[in-house]
Amino acid sequence: MKAIIQTQYGSPDVLQLQDVTKPEPAANEVRVKIHTASVTPSDSAFRKGDPFLVRLMYGLSKPRQAIGGVEFSGVIDAIGAEVTNFKVGDAIFGMSPDKFGAYAEYICLPADKPLALKSPQMTFEESTAILDGAATAQTFLRHVANVQPGQKVLINGASGAVGAYAVQIAKHLGAEVTGVCSSRNVDMVRSLGADHVIDYTTDDFARNSNAYDVIFDAVGKRSFGECKNALTKNGIYMTTVPSLSLIAGLISSLFGSKKAKFTTAGLKQNRTTLESLTQLYEAGAVKAIIDRCYALEDVPEAHRYVDTERKRGNVVVQIAS
Repeated sequence: MKAIIQTQYGSPDVLQLQDVTKPEPAANEVRVKIHTASVTPSDSAFRKGDPFLVRLMYGLSKPRQAIGGVEFSGVIDAIGAEVTNFKVGDAIFGMSPDKFGAYAEYICLPADKPLALKSPQMTFEESTAILDGAATAQTFLRHVANVQPGQKVLINGASGAVGAYAVQIAKHLGAEVTGVCSSRNVDMVRSLGADHVIDYTTDDFARNSNAYDVIFDAVGKRSFGECKNALTKNGIYMTTVPSLSLIAGLISSLFGSKKAKFTTAGLKQNRTTLESLTQLYEAGAVKAIIDRCYALEDVPEAHRYVDTERKRGNVVVQIAS
């Protein structure tokens, strides 16, 4: 089968299309013929080995997993003898947050990993896109911040893969939502349901007079220290990007009422959380935001585009039709 292989950290040039052995499922595994995968800022961080925490988790000198990619959708084409919750022919979407492997034509995973049936209302592209951003946004907003109706929530990076879904989910939870983005994305963020939109090229939300119950930095650009004065007395700051400044914020927030919080969202997903995303989609609470689609052999170009930090929503890799 074809797969994108990475044997060292570095630029998108380290990503190489190669022929590798098609995997066979173990007794507790399903094999998925992958139709679509995603390219995210997290994928870029894993490729670069930066921040350094990535290397501590996934390999100091080189990545332990040669095939990258976390989110995918496709069709099960083989199952192990012990699998009872899926069958051959099931269209599913899922994640491989620890072993990766989505940049390939096939992947084998234990059937108890974050896998769920794809809604017939969703295309493969849409299911992968929603899985990419909405799973992370839902974890932070529902389970970390426990957003309540009427709370003021600010989303920094509101036009990105996570931020675009964070705006939609925060509105679904009944919050008053402020989105922060560049001037070219103001209309898009407003169309997602944001009550207020701040253009960061002309205004700094951390320095204006408004206070927020939750500040969700979906792009990892603003530290807890920078955002602290824009939080209410018991406000919560969250970010998707682990860094030394985040660790400092987590420590300093132990001594005050304002809190910095972080979670490894990908490792907290399961079949139930994926099914809840399907319910949000079918209820019209979230819609897929797809910026560009690339072929498998063009994954290096997809990474280059993601590295520009100019994308709107999701970047999808189309592998099988």
